[in-house]
Amino acid sequence: MTKGDESLTNLDVGVIGNCQVASLIDADATMVWTCLPQLDSDPVFCRLLRAAGEEGLPGYFGIELVDQERSEQEYLVNTAVLVTTLYDRHGGAIRVTDFAPRYHYVGRMFAPMMLLRRVEPVSGSPRIRIRLRPARDYGAAACDVAKGSNHISYRCSDTVLRLTTNASLTHVIEEATFLLDRQVFLVLGPDETIAESPGDTFYQHYRATKQYWQDFSRSLSIPFEWQEAVIRAAITLKLCTFEDTGAVVAALTTSVPEAANSGRNWDYRFCWLRDSYFVVQALNRLGATKTMQQYLRYIMNIAADAGDEELKPLYGISGRSNMEEVIVESLSGYQGMPPVRRGNQAYEQKQHDVYGATVLASTQLFFDTRLIEAGTDAEFRRLEVLGEWAKRKYDQPDAGLWEYRGRARVHTFSSVMCWAACDRLAKIAERLGHADRAAYWRDAAGGMREHILKAAWDDRQKAYTESFGRPEMDASLLTMHQLGILEADDPRFVSTVECIGKHLLRGKYMFRYVAADDFGEPENAFNICTFWYIDALASIGRLDEARELFENMLAMRNPLGLLSEDIDPRTGALWGNFPQTYSMAGIINAAVRLSRPWEHAW
Repeated sequence: MTKGDESLTNLDVGVIGNCQVASLIDADATMVWTCLPQLDSDPVFCRLLRAAGEEGLPGYFGIELVDQERSEQEYLVNTAVLVTTLYDRHGGAIRVTDFAPRYHYVGRMFAPMMLLRRVEPVSGSPRIRIRLRPARDYGAAACDVAKGSNHISYRCSDTVLRLTTNASLTHVIEEATFLLDRQVFLVLGPDETIAESPGDTFYQHYRATKQYWQDFSRSLSIPFEWQEAVIRAAITLKLCTFEDTGAVVAALTTSVPEAANSGRNWDYRFCWLRDSYFVVQALNRLGATKTMQQYLRYIMNIAADAGDEELKPLYGISGRSNMEEVIVESLSGYQGMPPVRRGNQAYEQKQHDVYGATVLASTQLFFDTRLIEAGTDAEFRRLEVLGEWAKRKYDQPDAGLWEYRGRARVHTFSSVMCWAACDRLAKIAERLGHADRAAYWRDAAGGMREHILKAAWDDRQKAYTESFGRPEMDASLLTMHQLGILEADDPRFVSTVECIGKHLLRGKYMFRYVAADDFGEPENAFNICTFWYIDALASIGRLDEARELFENMLAMRNPLGLLSEDIDPRTGALWGNFPQTYSMAGIINAAVRLSRPWEHAW
């Protein structure tokens, strides 16, 4: 990549992290988005949400090579260790290695609020400049800087950071250019003394972290085909987890718009219950049982805390449900496209699909004997409360899983998910030996299914539609066979898939819907919907088409194998928050679904 302003404003970025913190690093080795001390905190590095031309404003951590000409970037195989090589016009080159420590230490997982960087000369006589400019209050001001005897401290909104380095502190503070003739180590972490030298600290954490991620990758159950894509998706999915509570955020960023100048700029650093079933499905298929169980415990805690109250559509990584949405005026927005939002007002909406998503995900606890802590009678009773809500709400208007802000309808997907809640409760009750409760939930699910399949059917189009009595199509109904309300070979499902393809497919990309909403007509395709279409095609026997679409989606990933939320079907450009958990789960689920089996692969 050639050095230029465009490097500040695209999604050709890598992600490092340790399930406590994460950082997005662009192709020029600049940290452009990092929330500290945890995934939903104030972003100390926020350049991702600044317009080109605002390079002088705080909010990034750059390693600048004088007269840089191009760059290369890759992950160390099967790890979350990112390596960026920068080349200048005079034959000089440097290599920047970035990671966040994560490994087992004295019987626990060691994952501190720490980012480590190694800058080493590769060839020639490269000259570099270190620009460490953390920001506070969402980019409103630079952090206060104080020079210590062997370190530099930065006082930010939520934390005090300390940089420990073997580089000249004066060079760092003054951002002076210097000749890189030895390895430079940069340890950015809490305001605590590091007993070892910066180099020893780097290599101790580097070796253990590299080993951790390679061991994690070896533990995965992966398909024969597309192994690299699945492993990268699995690691990225892991990086989107907050291990302390088990939460999985929808993405690591806020306010990357779904389409240019669309106003569809949302904060995704929270956990959406609607994602839970598909994330658990992906983790289960990978055999990532520890991550899955932690996530399921997070979900069960939410169900327990809700008591007899309705569930919210989304929750913070701590499990709290109040994420008041405010506009951040101090950031100009991705590519200069405001607004930048902190918080998400969707937590106030009514989305009835959450009952099905929660029960569907939690069902794993009662049937998966790999899990050390199996589901209990008490947890079943808590889920029954959600089932009662599902019974009451399945034929009532809501905002739907796409979070329409200006209207409410009886959305078919929400209704199907409510049915799924009751259907799975019957199966859980039977598993636990509660015959009376199994019969109760079977009867409830049976009546709901009969009503849904009649009310949501459009006989003119021979398809199930977005909402009861409406003609619009919705890609979420591609999952009806996955959820079990229809078999894949049911003619009604087959014709629904065909109708959705006719109305919502644009080239090789699937839209959620095409009817105008609160923000006008959608412009970009939604990646998880393309993966749902791929699965549906495979289920109805159109396997070659499914494989072709999947191969195309893999080609649309950024150079490091990551996907955002949306794709412009005309240009292939990535849009939306990044990296998108839904999209990474889509890669995993589709690869497992489509791959040739190992025994037939030779």
